[in-house]
Amino acid sequence: MNKQIFGKTFFAIIQLIGLLLLAACAAPPEAPQSLKAPEILAFPAPPEEPRFIFERSLYDSTDVVAEDADFKLRQLFTGESAKGGKGMAKPYAVAVFQGRVFVSDSAQRFVSVFDLPNQRFYTIGDDGPGQLTKPLGLDVDRAGNLYVADATAKVVVVFDKDGKFLRRIGGAKWFTRLASVTVDPKGDRMYVVDVGGVTSQDHRIRVFNPVSGEHLFDFGTRGAGPGELNFPYDLAVGKEGRLYVVDSGNFRISVFTRDGKYLDSFGTAGKQAGSFARPKEIAADADGNVYVIDAAFGNFQIFNPEGELLLVIGQSSERDEPAKYMLPSGIFVDEDGRVYVVDQWFRKVDVFRPAHLKPEQGYFAARNKPDAVKK
Repeated sequence: MNKQIFGKTFFAIIQLIGLLLLAACAAPPEAPQSLKAPEILAFPAPPEEPRFIFERSLYDSTDVVAEDADFKLRQLFTGESAKGGKGMAKPYAVAVFQGRVFVSDSAQRFVSVFDLPNQRFYTIGDDGPGQLTKPLGLDVDRAGNLYVADATAKVVVVFDKDGKFLRRIGGAKWFTRLASVTVDPKGDRMYVVDVGGVTSQDHRIRVFNPVSGEHLFDFGTRGAGPGELNFPYDLAVGKEGRLYVVDSGNFRISVFTRDGKYLDSFGTAGKQAGSFARPKEIAADADGNVYVIDAAFGNFQIFNPEGELLLVIGQSSERDEPAKYMLPSGIFVDEDGRVYVVDQWFRKVDVFRPAHLKPEQGYFAARNKPDAVKK
């Protein structure tokens, strides 16, 4: 080989090696957005100590049903999308039992079930003797039985956790505008909220035996005074059996004993945190803290049992993002302290995990076997 050619080649190789060494020392290129670890969305935001972490959203059956091997192979070679599963048209309320997320859909006239531990999806009340006409409020008892407030039929329809019809309670003579149902943790009472009407004084809570359907007593009448209600929408059972009622027309939460004796109220009309504009549903956790959805604010507010504000999560938005809402309506706190929020406009359920709970803990992450539940 010609010495001159050899020298040029050798010099080029040395330059290439030098460039490679420099590249190795340089900072690596930024990872594509799809490969980046997702940011943790905590509430309250840093530097405060987090109390809740946004965990995930549920939109349709593909968010819970496991993909089979054939689908994964097709997706690899064809880019087929997982979207197109059975979704929600107008979700309203949510209830959860050991990882089974029940969501009422007033437009599709059934309850969607996202069975997270067993990775399956099914519907309840779309046919048969328990067929629903306008399901709104939901609750579950200690056995996992599902109670559905059917606003059009003016009855509470009861199913077991797998969707088998059990019984109906109530009827047209009992309710003016049936809105929600709540079962006492003791299992001996079922509180049903009757919103009432513009010309009606029957803005009240009707109490039944959840098994026999026997009517036990009522409390509440229309008004703005202590113990009176104006368009009540929902009820939650809190600490020591206290009943927290969303008194929407009075922009407050009214508190009663489990026997319907008035105790106190908190909240007022306003725009600041701790006030209400359009309160819809309410839930309570194991510590007795109370969670109130407000459709106008696009958030939920958390209060202690005495009505003192602890935290606000969420905000109004025209864009669907985690903890962003256009028309929130339903809320539920499960056995593990996870919070589930329904938004009618974005047709989703957002899930928030208590900061002390690890992702793999609780019923939410269990897989098929009861002994897989980690506490």
